Amino acid sequence: MVRDVGRACLMLWIFPSVPSITQIVFNHRESCANTPFLCVLRVFVVKLDLAHLNVNRNGYTTGGRGIRKIQGKSVMLVDNLREIVLSEAGMSKKKRDVSEKPRRLNKKFYEKELVRLQFELVKWQYWVKQQDMRVMITFDGRDAAGKGGTIKRIMAPLQPRDIRLVALGKPSDREQTQWYFQRYVSHLPAAGEIVLFDRSWYNRATVERVMGFCSDREYWNFLRDAPMFERMLINDGIILLKYWLSVDDEEQERRFQERAANPMRRWKLSPIDLESRNRWVAYSKAKDLMIEHTDIPESRWRQINSNDKRRLRLNIIRNILEAVPYENVIPGPMKLPDLPSRHFDYERPPRDYQYIITDRYANM
Repeated sequence: MVRDVGRACLMLWIFPSVPSITQIVFNHRESCANTPFLCVLRVFVVKLDLAHLNVNRNGYTTGGRGIRKIQGKSVMLVDNLREIVLSEAGMSKKKRDVSEKPRRLNKKFYEKELVRLQFELVKWQYWVKQQDMRVMITFDGRDAAGKGGTIKRIMAPLQPRDIRLVALGKPSDREQTQWYFQRYVSHLPAAGEIVLFDRSWYNRATVERVMGFCSDREYWNFLRDAPMFERMLINDGIILLKYWLSVDDEEQERRFQERAANPMRRWKLSPIDLESRNRWVAYSKAKDLMIEHTDIPESRWRQINSNDKRRLRLNIIRNILEAVPYENVIPGPMKLPDLPSRHFDYERPPRDYQYIITDRYANM
């Protein structure tokens, strides 16, 4: 019997979509109890779960041979078998839940949905332009929370003349003597414009507070003034959306390690980023206090988990579209007039003395 189950396990490893093989392993699970083969079976089921049975909501498994649809009966049987083996191995469900994380959004679905939402963003921008709206969106969060990638996906399909990115660096000596909000005011949107802030004035309530770059008086003045400043903007007709991207400590560390190892992304790591790794709790407390004082009815904090960047980007784009209702005012198809007659009396000047870039890929 053990030999039959062993063969079935091997076949199931190679052909995980065959329900009859899964049925053999499931039916003879009790025959293997309290035998040395149970240890092998435990390892097999755990390894099978990790390598071949990462089934998402659409019923796909991401094994070593790509994505394939598997039958629901196989999934159910193997899931039951996995529960029995892990239970006998002494692994409580509570312990497993700690290590299990939500599966990453399917890439094909993500790319298709992103294209659809980006087309809706084009409609949205046309509406903002036609209605002379002034839209300002701020993106704040911990380092490596996914702010830059989200902003890039929002801006990619849009007319660059009517959307701007503001990513301010360290204030100059002159700016440090100004009213704190002054350097942000100069970037406020005009009619028909959309302005995205990669980090906003809330740096004072997070980075500056945690790293000691501002005094206690400046910090508490900011928490008092920020709601009043935002009410002024909103009362003047500006549409303000504030997003806080939340990433957990394990995922942030993984992204930091990835940046440290990749020379093309190493520029994203700064001394402040490295120091923030040691101040996770301090950042958490500063963020909680900031939201407590600045989450006002006129300008709510829109918080979102950013561990999965694909879900993050889609959810934020959808939330923007829902927060600012729009209509489809894209102009209809345009009929271009016929080309005018060519001027045959034109002769192109010699190119010998002009700087022409060499086509290095002509033979590719």
